[in-house]
Amino acid sequence: MRLIVRLLLPLVPWAMFAMSLWRGLLGREPRAALGQRLGFLPRPAAGQTIWLHAASNGELASARWVLEDLLAGRADLQVLVTTNTATAQAMASAWGLRGVTVALAPLDLRPVIDRLLRAWNPQALITVEGEIYPRRFALCAKAQIPIALIGARMSERSFLGWQALQPVMGRALGRVDMASVQDEASGQRLRALGLPVSALRAPCDLKAVAIARRPAPNLPLRHSRARWLLAASTHAGEEAIILDAFAQVRDQFDHLILAPRHPRRGDEVAALIAARGLTLSRRSSGSMPDAQPVFLADTMGEMDLWYPLCGVCIVGGSFVPKGGHTPWEPVRMGCAIVHGPWVDNFAGPYAQLATAGGALRLHGGQDLVQALTRLNAEGQDGLTSAAAQILSGIGSGAQLCEDIEGLFPLSPPKNPLR
Repeated sequence: MRLIVRLLLPLVPWAMFAMSLWRGLLGREPRAALGQRLGFLPRPAAGQTIWLHAASNGELASARWVLEDLLAGRADLQVLVTTNTATAQAMASAWGLRGVTVALAPLDLRPVIDRLLRAWNPQALITVEGEIYPRRFALCAKAQIPIALIGARMSERSFLGWQALQPVMGRALGRVDMASVQDEASGQRLRALGLPVSALRAPCDLKAVAIARRPAPNLPLRHSRARWLLAASTHAGEEAIILDAFAQVRDQFDHLILAPRHPRRGDEVAALIAARGLTLSRRSSGSMPDAQPVFLADTMGEMDLWYPLCGVCIVGGSFVPKGGHTPWEPVRMGCAIVHGPWVDNFAGPYAQLATAGGALRLHGGQDLVQALTRLNAEGQDGLTSAAAQILSGIGSGAQLCEDIEGLFPLSPPKNPLR
């Protein structure tokens, strides 16, 4: 199996090229998309340049504060931001940050990466979370361009998968000059795969810092939200568990806001609600939470509307093996956190919360009813107070930006590819 994976790995960029070409022919991507994926980009203005890459919306949004801090510190800095998706490209373009060019990520092919490096001559490549590209890293190292991983994350499941490609991964990680991991467990796994110990810097959870740096929200009083329950970013298999539990705790909670991770599943989830004899209203129909016991939040990008209404948040992706979602947004919004056993995507934050008594970790859906019956207003306050103290101590992330700035000098080095 390992041999097959290694043989197929070089074909991945070509498959991505074919997909991009096909999407362009079908009109699903703008005409400029293929050119960007092939490394044809506008040249930067005079000054220093860096290249920052993030996979999609979530990763890019979590790194926005890093980008803003770097730009604030260097007036002549030009940043190429690349991402894998058109939605993330549109989001970053809408920020309107000075000196930033946003493009779709280049294919991991030698001529493509060479073309980009010649055009931009970056003084550093900054990669967010788990984006590791063997050829990109090799060519940057050859051009003496420092490589930084920030918010680096490696779950146990991803680690087991990458072990099949350990020689390839080891060479790629061996070229990394600086790595700030999201948690200690990620650092251990990355070292086992080949990350040099000398590259490690202080851990930094990008999402947590991004959330902690936002102004404190004005939240409703606990008594007005204590009887509202939120199930956030749920996946298939979880809605049935949560609906069955809600039906048994109606004396404790009057309302459930159910927000599936993928709104396209709205009709499927609505059928599950109706099958249990519960009436509902739907956000996709233009409704807001009302007297109905269940509100189906089947839209994108509106979670900030639902957190402040609810006293308790059940974190989705944790009662089925999806790895969970970040706890920090509901913590910031004053929700008491309840989650299942599968939180390996954010193992560090959930371990912190567990130690401080800031969240309830359950073994599975069978524990959910019992846990919810204990979460009256007083029980909710106990969890939220402990969690808020952890969030307040996260800090500004200044050390991470100092570590990044230490990678490249004040004047641009000569790029051997030019």
